[in-house]
Amino acid sequence: MNEREECRDERWMRHAMMLATRAEAIGEVPVGAVVVLGEEVIGEGWNRSITTHDACAHAEVMALRAAGEKIGNYRLVGAELFVTLEPCCMCAGALIHSRVARVVYGACDPKTGADTSVFNLLADPRHNHRLTVSRGVLGQACAAQISAFFQRRRSEQKAAKAKARAAAPSDEQGL
Repeated sequence: MNEREECRDERWMRHAMMLATRAEAIGEVPVGAVVVLGEEVIGEGWNRSITTHDACAHAEVMALRAAGEKIGNYRLVGAELFVTLEPCCMCAGALIHSRVARVVYGACDPKTGADTSVFNLLADPRHNHRLTVSRGVLGQACAAQISAFFQRRRSEQKAAKAKARAAAPSDEQGL
């Protein structure tokens, strides 16, 4: 990859990271995705599974849905998807079925990653569509965004438990 392509990938990954902040603002895991055709954004998405009560509302799926609506076709031939976290099995399948040409992701997902971290779904030769994958674009920044979210959430949960314990009547009060 040349320097120009690298700068382009980083620019779109920063866009995906900005979308991830939208997810975080509504209490979702901060993952963002953007679908680009040429240099045009045709779809954007961020995690919304919790707020929409929809297990399929991952950032990638939301971005693919928006892109399909925009171009009037679920097949996104020639499009690229930039996402802050390695796609899971569901999202990898959606990317293959949508005929995306290229997937670019930031952080690896050691628990559910379907590119190389846990599964190798995107490169499975049994699929009728092959796509190109670029890994680790702004990977440390993407991983830090997600890690900070979970660290903050753990701290908030710990503080809530401590507050609940402090508010509960103690045995010393004769209860």
